Amino acid sequence: MPHLPANCHLRPANIGDIWKIRQLVFSAKLEPTQLRWSNFWVIVCEDEIIACGQLRSYGETQELGSLVVVEKWRKQGFGSYLTQHLIQQATKPLYLECATWLVSFYSRLGFVEVSLADLPPPLKRKFGFTQLVTRIFPIISLKIMRYQN
Repeated sequence: MPHLPANCHLRPANIGDIWKIRQLVFSAKLEPTQLRWSNFWVIVCEDEIIACGQLRSYGETQELGSLVVVEKWRKQGFGSYLTQHLIQQATKPLYLECATWLVSFYSRLGFVEVSLADLPPPLKRKFGFTQLVTRIFPIISLKIMRYQN
């Protein structure tokens, strides 16, 4: 895994980070529910949170979610670094749901597309709802992916 620049570090989120995490998630127009600071990891550069992401547990599976990098810090490897770290932290089969344009990003990191039918029941319910909404309101297309080690 590549290293972070000297002025940056990765750490578990703390309770004081929740408002910045919420701001990042809302600014990226991601699902704003289930934002528990204790599930998050953050990258801090120059004393500012510039990226966040979380692992949520659903029975015998986990979901990688709420991955956001501040716009001015994008295209510098922070999203890949944080995703790789979250993959290493996962202790159960790992899934995610992402916009179609992010499939190539996650594919490079070891994720493969799966169908709704192939999901374990807790995620089938969760992702089934968002898949239904995107069919009714086709503003954005979402794909479901699973990490293949």
